[in-house]
Amino acid sequence: MTDYDVSDDIEALVEDTELPRRLKDEVYRTLEDRDPTLEQANEIAQAVETKYLNTRVDPLDPVGTVSAQSIGEPGTQMTMNTFHYAGVAEIDVTQGLPRLIELVDARKEPDTPMMTVHLDGEYAEDRERAHEVVWNIEATKILQLGDVSTNVADMLVRVALNEETLLERWPTVDDPGEVAEEIASKIESKLGVETQRRGLVIEFGPEEPSYRDLLQLVEELSDIVFKGIEEISRVVIRKEETDEGEEFVLYTEGSDFGEVLGIEGVDASRTTCNNIHEIHKNLGIEAAREAIIEETMNTLEEQGLDDVNIRHLMLVADIMTNEGTIESIGRHGISGSKDSVLARAAFEVTVNHLLDAAVHGEVDDLNGVTENVIVGKPIKLGTGDVDLRMSAGKSESESAD
Repeated sequence: MTDYDVSDDIEALVEDTELPRRLKDEVYRTLEDRDPTLEQANEIAQAVETKYLNTRVDPLDPVGTVSAQSIGEPGTQMTMNTFHYAGVAEIDVTQGLPRLIELVDARKEPDTPMMTVHLDGEYAEDRERAHEVVWNIEATKILQLGDVSTNVADMLVRVALNEETLLERWPTVDDPGEVAEEIASKIESKLGVETQRRGLVIEFGPEEPSYRDLLQLVEELSDIVFKGIEEISRVVIRKEETDEGEEFVLYTEGSDFGEVLGIEGVDASRTTCNNIHEIHKNLGIEAAREAIIEETMNTLEEQGLDDVNIRHLMLVADIMTNEGTIESIGRHGISGSKDSVLARAAFEVTVNHLLDAAVHGEVDDLNGVTENVIVGKPIKLGTGDVDLRMSAGKSESESAD
């Protein structure tokens, strides 16, 4: 006789609630981990459902105003500028109020772009394999590979490559001469010059003797990326305790989300970056919405302001991504595209909005909160949105009935 398994009954019990799908899945996973009796599972599921139903927004509640106040008030307590990333002193990342402004303004490029790169399989457990991923991500330039000097008498640029560095950054290649050949070929293609190679020494110069052209070649040479991703200048590797156990995690200065996701050894399901536009481009608008919520919440928590209800941040993210693209909150985005002239004028550049509206003959229907407050009319929220009408009296036919 087999033991009775209540997991199917618990799943059916959770399905019968009015919870949204994601919350149902979360409740079921929690109950499965705790292995309760059917009665205990029923009590927990009912308690979650009751709390969910009681915390839903009432019709005509001013959710936008409440959310703005909820985020804005603690925002006044945030530091103006902080540069550090929790637990990674080597990486500078904008935090505090400047980071919050970056997010709501939907800046195309953060001041300090960075990525958190998780690894999978043996790459996450073996430091040498993890370093293979590091060298495939971090931009490798000529000054990291050896010494560069100029011979003015012969009008030559001389590059002396370091054998240990070549073997370290090309761990899958046994012969440093192969790497030197690859570097020489890249110099020829990028600079349009002919190179001469003797072992690990590469020499080249301008077509015509010219000191100016010689210095120009040195300057252009220093910008060539021989390995890795151009946008990522540095990678820090750390061993950390994560949900997957103890593993190596990479932190980058600079970001190229799409390029990094395609590198062997990178766990694309957990890797992320702080550029919401890169996430939108590679993973879509829903992922960008999640990133806005996560980044905003992390910014507030880093400042010790973790009592802001996440649903207020979700509302902001919903509005920013509602059209399928990422729009800023400011005058170049949502606030500047409102139908109401007075609402636009109340936000920024008041005179310009009023003049443009007058020139184009715009009419304000006074449908929103801001414009009704400005003109002193009751706002159309809560009881203000209800019109009460009473008939003057019954007709004779109605009285007869």
